[in-house]
Amino acid sequence: MTLRAAITKKRFWNIFALIVSTVLVGIAMGQNLTYQQDPGWQPPQAAITRANPLARNADAVGGGRKLFLRECTECHGREGNGRKRAADLVLPQVQKQSDGALFWKITNGNARHGMPSFAKLPELQRWQLVLFLRQLPLSASTAAPMEKE
Repeated sequence: MTLRAAITKKRFWNIFALIVSTVLVGIAMGQNLTYQQDPGWQPPQAAITRANPLARNADAVGGGRKLFLRECTECHGREGNGRKRAADLVLPQVQKQSDGALFWKITNGNARHGMPSFAKLPELQRWQLVLFLRQLPLSASTAAPMEKE
């Protein structure tokens, strides 16, 4: 191998390492690295199987969005990606939970991890929040951020 070929090969690997490092840093910056899921924060079976009475009401999502912007963005961020120790609501482990489980978590909160109870909100508003949470992965995949209302 000539000196020129060795330099070119070394330059290639340096550039490759820089690109991989940049991608990994970008992925890490997009995640809430301080959030730790609480395995003890599980809703009872009756809550898990509870159906959302607004499930077929597309208009209710808008109300959930307004509630989310007012009540949830301080901890979860405008896109739901999580701040501080709050959950990234776009993650599959959040989105795969049933509507009833999410409703229970919104209602009861998790004081040990700083999630307040939103039992003070009327029941239908909490269901609206659940509907909006289902839209977050769609919002996160679009280029335009949500506008503040």
